[in-house]
Amino acid sequence: DNWAFLYAQRLALKQELPLHVCFCLVPKFLDATIRHYGFMLKGLQEVAEECAELNIPFHLLLGYAKDVLPAFVVEHGVGGLVTDFCPLRLPRQWVEDVRERLPEDVPFAQVDAHNIVPCWVASPKQEYSARTIRGKIHAQLPEFLTEFPPVICHPYPPSCKAEPIAWEACYSSLQVDRTVKEVEWATPGTAAGLAVLQSFIAERLKSFGSHRNDPNKAALSNLSPWFHFGQVSTQRAILEVQKHRSQYKESVDAFVEEAVVRRELAENFCYYNENYDSVQGAYDWAQTTLKLHAKDKRPFLYELQKLEQGTTHDPLWNAAQLQMVREGKMHGFLRMYWAKKILEWTHSPEEALRFAIYLNDRYELDGRDPNGYVGCLWSICGIHDQGWAERAIFGKIRYMNYAGCKRKFDVGQFERRYAPS
Repeated sequence: DNWAFLYAQRLALKQELPLHVCFCLVPKFLDATIRHYGFMLKGLQEVAEECAELNIPFHLLLGYAKDVLPAFVVEHGVGGLVTDFCPLRLPRQWVEDVRERLPEDVPFAQVDAHNIVPCWVASPKQEYSARTIRGKIHAQLPEFLTEFPPVICHPYPPSCKAEPIAWEACYSSLQVDRTVKEVEWATPGTAAGLAVLQSFIAERLKSFGSHRNDPNKAALSNLSPWFHFGQVSTQRAILEVQKHRSQYKESVDAFVEEAVVRRELAENFCYYNENYDSVQGAYDWAQTTLKLHAKDKRPFLYELQKLEQGTTHDPLWNAAQLQMVREGKMHGFLRMYWAKKILEWTHSPEEALRFAIYLNDRYELDGRDPNGYVGCLWSICGIHDQGWAERAIFGKIRYMNYAGCKRKFDVGQFERRYAPS
């Protein structure tokens, strides 16, 4: 279910050439830990096995793409290169670096395989909010939300076999933090991810519309780790979920809004705003209001370590933080509350954003993702939101508090579930 892969195979079939898949494994990436790398590598093992069945060699190249890929292209006489798309600055830099080092006669194409409507097609500019992008995406969905043709067994055999991959050695070669353990509830790989999708449709979809904002109810899809690592395509999820629209219209529409409109709005923001992870990326009104209130007295001030350990005065916040540390996934509704409290309990909006992004990227399985950056900026800097009634610290940024959470769900039940061990 990958349009970049399908496009590459189509080119290879047309030219009657073999097809190779390469993955460049970098030794470290932002705040990713063994939790993230383990999930990714186990997923890639499944990809390698599937590729072998399809007569398509899978190569795991160790190092940065610019250092290993152009050499591979020259050595194997590769006729063309196709890559996927990510709007974040580092992966975009990787693509640029490869482009500069490729032989001039090797064409290089990029396919946005992880958005349904390709990012640059959905809109040519940074959109102001969900309201301004929603119509554009829905207008283009009929063209792009189509069934996937299958990747077929490749008829042109490769001249060179793929080197056998020493997965364990790759795993030990990583220069990453191993103290953040891998999680048990989420099994990596496409087969497991599709099973989660099926269980969502069978058991949780019916209550997604009504209960998705209640952290005590099992109503979420829980698919974000597999989406993030490209192990399940969002497009596949939408195609499957939409089959149940006549039965669960409210839930299906809500799921499309979150998994397509909001997700692609986040991609749009990161693609067109180079300050997607800083206060400078916020709208003028938000930057002004935050500046105006930067010196307001904070009711509590916490250092990063206190936050990381979940030892604040607020038992709901602590429970949300501990859920993320233990499970690699915090409930979506609590992610908003969690980030807004960090704004309230740190020295400045800049520090709040830095702490929120660090904790999100270190513990969430779907960290280092456009959704995560935009979630933090929505909560702390009002991105894609509007100005609200002015108050201390927050200024006109939307406010959330403990009492508001108590009105929405049984806070005590959630706090007991994630009590400090």
